[in-house]
Amino acid sequence: MARHLHERSLTEALVVASTQESSAPSFFAPRRKRLLVGRRGLVASLLSSVIILGALVAVFWLAPGGANVRYFFFNPHDMWASFVGDPQKGLSSVGQGLLTNIWMFLISELLVLFFGLVIAWTRMTQSPVLAPFRFLSALYTDIFRGIPILLVIFMVGFGLPALSLGVLSNQSPAVYGCMALTITYSAYVAEVFRAGIHSVPNGQIFAARSLGLSNAATMRRVILPQAVRTVIPPLLNDFISLQKDTALVSVLGAVEATRAAQIYGSTDFNFSGYVVAAGLFLLMTIPLTRFTDRLIERDRTRRLAGN
Repeated sequence: MARHLHERSLTEALVVASTQESSAPSFFAPRRKRLLVGRRGLVASLLSSVIILGALVAVFWLAPGGANVRYFFFNPHDMWASFVGDPQKGLSSVGQGLLTNIWMFLISELLVLFFGLVIAWTRMTQSPVLAPFRFLSALYTDIFRGIPILLVIFMVGFGLPALSLGVLSNQSPAVYGCMALTITYSAYVAEVFRAGIHSVPNGQIFAARSLGLSNAATMRRVILPQAVRTVIPPLLNDFISLQKDTALVSVLGAVEATRAAQIYGSTDFNFSGYVVAAGLFLLMTIPLTRFTDRLIERDRTRRLAGN
């Protein structure tokens, strides 16, 4: 009798669990499954997309000043001319200017990763000898997370040349832009690294120390591998912002994509070059954004499976 009651209660528990699983909130389902729930969902999503996009195009096309906007911002001839440039007329190429944005981004990214990790490690060290460096690293992150990046670009781009420090004061505007981007984003990335290191359970650290690993070996072999895996999505979000902020270096006179579009607009009085520059930035940022979303979803799935 007791065995029969036990089997009956187990069967009822399984039925309740399956009912709860089937009635789970829809936002826990995969995105594709939520959007494409049968043919009705597909037709509804396509219809709503067409209506919204059609309304936006209609407003843009039928607005009183729509013709002027199309001519000054979406002129195919000027868009191509701004993309290829014309050195004889003094017009820089937006496409070639984007290459400047790319190499500034790549160099700044590597420097930010290095200095951000060093600053995070310095803030977390417990050595009494490094107490002044802990204070300076905390002060550094507080200052440069609080100052707008445009002001940092101005201070670096105009301040370092005025110091007359030899080679350091005789660099190109793009180099000063990389310095300013590295200074600012290192403060943000240091906090990201520090949060990732703090997310590692203390049990992992105690287990490593019980195996006889030193502090440096524990950090290198146990803490950092887990912390880096945790902070990859927020790091990629910061690097997406870094990609876009390379355009701010144009205020120093560096001829990158935005500056080339500005030169074209001030020469031919047409602003289609800005649209070309915006499209090129989207071609860089959207793939990285989608890749970041995939990493976040995969990390969420892994965590839910672990729980």
